[in-house]
Amino acid sequence: MGFGIDMAKAREIHKTNIRNARTPKLAELDIEFQRAIETDDASKKSEIATKKQALRDAPADSGIAAASDADAL
Repeated sequence: MGFGIDMAKAREIHKTNIRNARTPKLAELDIEFQRAIETDDASKKSEIATKKQALRDAPADSGIAAASDADAL
């Protein structure tokens, strides 16, 4: 008999890792967004907003909940 993996805890750890990894990326995009505001570049603002939303949505990815083992995470 071996040790099992607590998948609920593993999912939460994975989500936390995603959140930690996205923090500097969001900060970089905030700077880019401010520059786009200064130049009034609507298409750039929209592009950056889409990227930021994707980063915000990453921890809620359905693949995390569907993962059946640690390798799938």
